[in-house]
Amino acid sequence: MKNLFLSLVLMLPALAFAQAPGRPAAMPTPAAPQLGARSYILMDYNSNRVLVEQDADRRSDIASMTKLMTGYVVFRELANGNAALEDIVPISENAWRTGGSRMFVEPGMEVTLEQLLMGMIIQSGNDASVALAEYLAGSESAFAEVMNHYAAELGMVNSHFMNATGLPDENHYSTARDVALLSQATIREFPEFYAWYSLKEYTFNGIRQHNRNNLLWRDPAVDGLKTGHTEAAGYCLAASAKDQGMRLISVVMGSASEQSRASESQALLSYGFRFFETVQLYRAGDRLAEARVWKGESEQLELGIAEELFVTIPRGRYDELEAKVHLQETLTAPIEEGQELGRVSIELDGAIVADLGLVALQAIPQAGFFGRSWDAMVLWGGGLFGDDDDEDGGDDDG
Repeated sequence: MKNLFLSLVLMLPALAFAQAPGRPAAMPTPAAPQLGARSYILMDYNSNRVLVEQDADRRSDIASMTKLMTGYVVFRELANGNAALEDIVPISENAWRTGGSRMFVEPGMEVTLEQLLMGMIIQSGNDASVALAEYLAGSESAFAEVMNHYAAELGMVNSHFMNATGLPDENHYSTARDVALLSQATIREFPEFYAWYSLKEYTFNGIRQHNRNNLLWRDPAVDGLKTGHTEAAGYCLAASAKDQGMRLISVVMGSASEQSRASESQALLSYGFRFFETVQLYRAGDRLAEARVWKGESEQLELGIAEELFVTIPRGRYDELEAKVHLQETLTAPIEEGQELGRVSIELDGAIVADLGLVALQAIPQAGFFGRSWDAMVLWGGGLFGDDDDEDGGDDDG
């Protein structure tokens, strides 16, 4: 019977906001807005729940949204100590001649890595992107290999990069879902650099240019990320906004115009904030359950989760959530800290809205010979293991 699972109803925490007078009332959730863009997605940053999607896995040219990955690679190099913001980056003729949007760097200029990052993020400079790629990897093609490495690491299964700029190439593509995952990783891993995506303008070499993300002027909740446009890609925008502790990420690809990509992104974000809420149910390391352990130095084991648990639900329906613990019925030492021994599921209307592993919060070594033998006799006498358990507490998977 050791493979059976025990299911228990778990009390949800009494959240402070749930008892406040201004707590949102339950309301019907209308259908998501229908956009003219070729593909799009709306995702909650904390819970990972996708609220709206349309052809979100469709591969497409993503134009200058590519620079989100270029920036991510540079941030990783900075974090790993392989570069510094004050580094002087040589500007090659190749970088200088790169077409499209530009920062207007020139060969021979003394330009810092920080200046190039600002020029790439705010001014969408293709010349800055190529200069960064050449400095960090020796060539833009080698840098693209690093981009693809990190794309795979982030689970961007439908992405492939050929350059650092987003200039058209038939083998250069991504999807709305993958761009959302990349945006999420940038915000989570590099908050200090993510703040640069909210800057509205940057001046370099006496030339002031404005951020192309019009939502930064239209909506104070929006604080990033990146636009893109080529004839093949159409008008694209990855945006993120935070309102009352809830952060959403939207990606619109293949919109008809600069105005429509902003309006369609705004429609997605407004829909998410108006009709949904995200709540943190448990913190990493919170004790959610306690279980009996056999043949161990301790008989009681505390169980919890290894990471924070957020859920995104229709607004005002927190009281209708049900939390369940699914735990192995018989736990036998040794048990390692962090070992998964069950699951925690959160349900609403009978549907699972979140599911997370239930892990041991501490290690429990095996007891000595007499302790193991005594528990083996108790288990055998209770008919839990029958006679398939050996004398020293080893498990038989037969």
